[in-house]
Amino acid sequence: MKLHIKALCLSLLIALTPFAASAADDVYTTTTQEQSFADVVTAIENGIINQGLKIDYHGFIGDMLKRTAADVGANKVLYSDAEFFTFCSAVMSRNVMEAEITDIAYCPYVIFVYEAADTPNTVTIGFRQLPEGGERKSVNMLLREIVDSAAEGF
Repeated sequence: MKLHIKALCLSLLIALTPFAASAADDVYTTTTQEQSFADVVTAIENGIINQGLKIDYHGFIGDMLKRTAADVGANKVLYSDAEFFTFCSAVMSRNVMEAEITDIAYCPYVIFVYEAADTPNTVTIGFRQLPEGGERKSVNMLLREIVDSAAEGF
């Protein structure tokens, strides 16, 4: 019985190794703007909506970090402000997941924006790039287009 459990654990470890390796290879793409944070956030919202997409969630991660800093014993201020947007494209997501069913892991898509506390008036816009290959290329192109349109708005 112990031999079967060890063999099962080893089989699972071998089977899951590619997923663990790919998680460590996440790549993100960023660009910076010397604009007001509020203006950049508005440009991102407009960039998503202008693609005919609906923002599913607008997260205020900077506020959460400020609110919980004392609770976790944090002394360092990371961001003046930091937010993210999640959204999906039904058509694009279906194409991506029909090509590779495990690409559900990348949905919803996320664009983030922050102003680091130590670099005021420099706003960073970015997204986590999906791994190369297949239909994922279209998602990366969409994310790049939204970020570029927000950056070009200034």
